[in-house]
Amino acid sequence: MKNEEKEIINAKLKNIVANMPEQPGSYQFWDADGNIIYVGKAKALKRRVASYFHKEVDRFKTKVLVSKICDISYTVVNSEEDALLLENSLIKKYKPKYNVLLKDGKTYPSICVTNEPFPRIFKTRNLKPKGGTYYGPYSHLGPMFTVLELIKKLFKPRACNMPMTLERIQEGKYKTCLKYHLHICDAPCVGKQSYEDYQNNINKAREILKGNTRNVIRQLQEEMTRLAGQLRFEEAEIIKHQIAMIEAFCAKSEVVSHTINNVDVFSITNDEHRKTAFINYMHVTNGSINQAFTIEYKRKLDETDEELLALAIPEIRKRFHSDAKEIILPEDIEWHLDGVTVTIPQRGDKKHLLDLSEMNGKQYKVDRLKQSEKLNPEQRQTRLMKELQTALKLPKLPYQIECFDNSNISGSDAVAGCVVFKAMKPSKKDYRKYNIKTVVGPDDYASMKEVVYRRYSRMIEEGTPLPDLIITDGGKGQMEVVRQVIQDQLHIDIPIAGLAKDDKHRTNELLYGFPPVVIGMKTDSELFHILTQIQDEVHRYAISFHRDKRSKHALHSELDSVKGIGPKTKEILLKKLKSVKRIKETPLEELIPLIGSAKANILFDYFQNTKQ
Repeated sequence: MKNEEKEIINAKLKNIVANMPEQPGSYQFWDADGNIIYVGKAKALKRRVASYFHKEVDRFKTKVLVSKICDISYTVVNSEEDALLLENSLIKKYKPKYNVLLKDGKTYPSICVTNEPFPRIFKTRNLKPKGGTYYGPYSHLGPMFTVLELIKKLFKPRACNMPMTLERIQEGKYKTCLKYHLHICDAPCVGKQSYEDYQNNINKAREILKGNTRNVIRQLQEEMTRLAGQLRFEEAEIIKHQIAMIEAFCAKSEVVSHTINNVDVFSITNDEHRKTAFINYMHVTNGSINQAFTIEYKRKLDETDEELLALAIPEIRKRFHSDAKEIILPEDIEWHLDGVTVTIPQRGDKKHLLDLSEMNGKQYKVDRLKQSEKLNPEQRQTRLMKELQTALKLPKLPYQIECFDNSNISGSDAVAGCVVFKAMKPSKKDYRKYNIKTVVGPDDYASMKEVVYRRYSRMIEEGTPLPDLIITDGGKGQMEVVRQVIQDQLHIDIPIAGLAKDDKHRTNELLYGFPPVVIGMKTDSELFHILTQIQDEVHRYAISFHRDKRSKHALHSELDSVKGIGPKTKEILLKKLKSVKRIKETPLEELIPLIGSAKANILFDYFQNTKQ
């Protein structure tokens, strides 16, 4: 491969890695011929894949692998365990060159609930669909044995292999065994436990294995409360531990389900701004995902989701050679393939797979957006400004945003700061500091009035362009103060918004309008993070200015008021003794070598007199 081609590929790979999510999942490395050469798993995809490209990687095998990578794909999942299961499935499917192949054919164990009149519950690696219902598989044996032990203690399913039936029990064909005497089994074989009670216990065990533990936990909590009320604390503590085990255990994997075989899963994610749709495709064979891809489709004639799916499904199935007899979709489509069933799941295993497909489609959309905005940073800024314009229904893009904050201690050294953001980025050359001149005491509203009036009256006088939006670091009160100045006094029209805090002093609401109303916006969205960044910046700016002023004021009151002590002498003292406090405490004989006898006596006498 030529150096130029290698540089282009490296730039492409670097861009992919930079935009990968910090989520669990499986990643795949592809070579120049379009073959998967390595499949891996990760708790955090971005960090794990980036580690392959660090300069300090010195293992020969890793270097060879990295040198052959031409493309990277990945699938996100909800947990590290699911990532392990997905990796296992893909390795078996593609047999990548650089993976340790699973040649023994073993798979992860599952839990079986048999199809018998008195079902048994046990772990197995041999899956026989007619033999029972299977839950799992489990990538770690610890949780599997934990849930088996939990079910054994709670519901006491029989452990014997006898072909137990109601008829044979009535005929008295069985006898109690040691497990009954050890209280491990309630002996349904001799009628000491009824058929209905046994089935009820098995149904509860199935719910735990499915992950539907809410009802079981509620029943255990009621039992724990009853025991505690009877002062049976040891028994209540045992049940408390059982509840904790159930809550900590996730019995079901969303990546693999033995009840699903040879199924295609499709989901669609839209990008309205670019008139694009991302269709995610997953194929499930023998209960595990072995293909997962997201394909981008451009809308040319404003096609609906249904029309795009109808076009994409046969094309994707042909491309990946799928002959699945069932397709899982988020919504029904009019067009159907012959001999293929369309399922729109509302709950259960298939709904979990559809949710996983949708999650991967959304992640792919985010990755594409990050890649395009990295190549064109102005695109991100414009997008955020449009989002803010839409949220507040502003007449024009909020290109210039200004935010104010006051800072003082009990009214002393009162100052204010104004920060300016242009195109969602700080414009530090336009920042302004203000000393409060007309307000006496700690009055934030009056201080805000003064600063806002001074800033915008001067901008009007100088003909400086006014901002497109003002954001106050506070709620309705601050907004009203700014409105009085802007509209009532200066008679100008500038939109005003406010960022309000909750009881824990965390910004949680964006307010707009008069009277102010809360604007629906997710606090974890990118736009809200930008707005809180503006708020944090003005707070930092005002606090820094206040500290500087307070420090200068403190130094001035202590040293500059001493007649006969000039700036150079003060500089020498602060350089040697570091603080005014140490200067006060320094004996006369130590001051004389620093600044001379005359000045030392003046300074020493001054501080001695101030103590009296």
